[in-house]
Amino acid sequence: MTPLRQRMAEDMRLRNFSTETQRAYVHYIAEYAKYFGVSPEQLGPEAVREYPLYLTDERKMSPVSVNCFTSAAQFLYLETLELPWSKACFQRSRVPERLPVVLSAVEVAQFFEAIGILKHRAALLTCYGAGLRISEAVSLKIVDIDSQRMVLRVEQGKGAKDRYVGLSARLLRVLRQYWRQQRPPGPWLFPAIRRNHHIAAATLQQVCREAARMAGIDKHVTAHTLRHSFATHLLENGEDIRVIQVLLGHRRIDTTARYASVSMGKISATTSPLDHLPQPPRKRGRPRKNP
Repeated sequence: MTPLRQRMAEDMRLRNFSTETQRAYVHYIAEYAKYFGVSPEQLGPEAVREYPLYLTDERKMSPVSVNCFTSAAQFLYLETLELPWSKACFQRSRVPERLPVVLSAVEVAQFFEAIGILKHRAALLTCYGAGLRISEAVSLKIVDIDSQRMVLRVEQGKGAKDRYVGLSARLLRVLRQYWRQQRPPGPWLFPAIRRNHHIAAATLQQVCREAARMAGIDKHVTAHTLRHSFATHLLENGEDIRVIQVLLGHRRIDTTARYASVSMGKISATTSPLDHLPQPPRKRGRPRKNP
């Protein structure tokens, strides 16, 4: 490890960046240095401008991925190297707004019927039944289940925040069935084959693809689709959007509000202002002809 990479890693740990963020930033900066063939210390703002064009035009990377590099470069030059550059040197790509993919209630039922392994079904039911991110579901510990208060404790979710989410009676029955059959040794609720590791998120994503195919669902289904469906179905059932915000662990309400855009129940129940216009008086009889 070069001294610069080590210092950048230390700066990220001091700021309590997540492990995933640290890994991503180091990866993007390493590829950036490899592209130019010199240490990033020897590169200037023009290189920071040129490299995203390469990622977009040659590598065909998404705006989200390009912006991840931009964030990594901004941290490197402004925080680690402490250079007096303006933030205007770090231009971000506009990310197209796309509506999340949502399954109907029937599709959700068909999806889970197609999952044969109980551990996989229980883990993905937790994503849908409690609205968890896949990273949060696989990281659940046995002690996080509070059946007395009917809540799940999410420890250090996105943004390094703890929160509680509801534990539905139906989900609890499935988790108890799973517990009786497999008796996970702990601490993880869904352990991997490797000792002292939880199940990998990639494993559950593969299960999602196979289950969607077997259920005949043409939509692109991931574990996050289940979280999207959880939020949308709550909204369609009349739940307050601020309650949904807390359950999802969103910091901003506008992040949660996008589910209103895909709630078919809300959209179809919305009354057009056309229906409120006064009706014109009906004319009686036939108009007389002029003599």
